[in-house]
Amino acid sequence: MPKFIFAYHGGSVPETPEEGQKVMAAWTSWMEGLGAAIADGGNPAGMSKTVSASGVANDGGPNPISGYTLVNADTIEAACDMAKGCPIIDDGGSVEVAEAMEM
Repeated sequence: MPKFIFAYHGGSVPETPEEGQKVMAAWTSWMEGLGAAIADGGNPAGMSKTVSASGVANDGGPNPISGYTLVNADTIEAACDMAKGCPIIDDGGSVEVAEAMEM
């Protein structure tokens, strides 16, 4: 079965511990709903650097990816349907869905 990457963009950091608990509960509920489709629950992403032939750039800059998850789905459309319930969308963010190509 194909695997798909959910790359999270945007969202915000909770301002209070209570808000943080609410956010985590929403994420936990959504991920539990995905069940066995989750291949790798992923993690949030911290600050990033970009490495290229020119060297390393964006030292300490904002990361364009907030985090990731890897899911199993029959098609990209099915993966997109799973992503529609992601809590980051309600927080003003988005989910980019791409197939993880086997090599």
